[in-house]
Amino acid sequence: MKKVLFVTYYWPPSGKASIHWPLKIIKHLPSFGWQPSVLTVDEDTFSQKDETFSNEISSETKVVRAKSIEPFDIYRKLIGKSKEDQLIASETISIKNKSFSHRLSIWIRMNLFIPDARVGWYFPAVKAGKEFLQEEKVDAIVSIGPPHTSHLIGKKLSSNFNLPHFPVFIDPWVDISYYRNFKRSRLTLDIDNHLEKSVLQKAASVIFVTDTMKKDYESKYPFIQTKSKLLYWGYSEEDFRMDDGRWKMEDGKEEVILHAGNIFDYQNPKFFWQTIKKKIDNGRKIKIVFIGTVSPEIKQSITVAGLDPFTEYKGFLLYKEMLNEMVKANYLLVCATEPRHVPGKLFEYLRAGKPIIAFGDGNEEVKKILTEANAGMMFGYDESAEEFFSNYSSFKTNMEYVKRFERKRISEELSSLIDKTCV
Repeated sequence: MKKVLFVTYYWPPSGKASIHWPLKIIKHLPSFGWQPSVLTVDEDTFSQKDETFSNEISSETKVVRAKSIEPFDIYRKLIGKSKEDQLIASETISIKNKSFSHRLSIWIRMNLFIPDARVGWYFPAVKAGKEFLQEEKVDAIVSIGPPHTSHLIGKKLSSNFNLPHFPVFIDPWVDISYYRNFKRSRLTLDIDNHLEKSVLQKAASVIFVTDTMKKDYESKYPFIQTKSKLLYWGYSEEDFRMDDGRWKMEDGKEEVILHAGNIFDYQNPKFFWQTIKKKIDNGRKIKIVFIGTVSPEIKQSITVAGLDPFTEYKGFLLYKEMLNEMVKANYLLVCATEPRHVPGKLFEYLRAGKPIIAFGDGNEEVKKILTEANAGMMFGYDESAEEFFSNYSSFKTNMEYVKRFERKRISEELSSLIDKTCV
């Protein structure tokens, strides 16, 4: 069996949603002739933990861990938190916080940590990767980004050991949505663009999880047109098996609108909150449930709309608990960050089979998926989404269409792609 090394910062026991793609893809790869191993960080000190994910790692999968110098420890000190205090992703880049310490930490993050705040992992990971590859024969390297530091590690190891490198872009690099509304210096951008281009030039193939991002990169870097590939984020069918007593279906008196995952200031459908309040004022019993972190601006808009009594913030939940809440909800809310973004949660929403309310300016890809799946409606952030409540009963998700996004299929596509290079 051929062997492939995955370079991924996020790995169990991290509970961050970013682990789902590598964890599930790796799980299925042996079925298609590839034995995976993993190079990851010693400890993810930013994300909440979900120990249940560790149960999905095969005993055959070798995991190599490398320590990292974490800048978020410095950020904690700047804002007066201890090392043990949990940081909230949507708050660390919120523009609502005007304090000097917060603005200073943002400037440092945007301009001094290149390509990202995980750059302190680079040298320890390269060292650990070299030691592993000197002992273990590997046929290919796959890196998962963000953090895009992972791609630099993959490129370095690929060059040192003459191995094909397959970077997987979950999000864009130089102009990722996190940088919106923040100033980056010309020197920072020049260095970051150089690093991005160098990874793409050396890559055997470049993998994107959205078609719009793939086309955007092909326009920026025409030389990758012959070696770029689309593999969607997808969902895992085994997580939706209902024969283990996991699901707790309830006949609630309220209609639940659920948002799962982090939601940031720039993902605020403020007119939608007003629509919900009008429905409630007219006698409809609606409850909004947030799972994950919610930015200050979103919370403020909820308050201004008069929805505090009808809103529940559940915070971080274990993955299985989150899925249970998703299946119980009446409607599922998803907010795209930009036209190139297809939220990973969308695919789990599709599999859950509940009507989906999506927001995203100019996001034709999400709109196309929802339309072809007959699963919901797409709106711009300045729209009220009033139309959804007149049409939601007509949405009956086409599960045959949804099956194309199952991760076992995606894992097979990845194995075929690597096979073509490693003949």
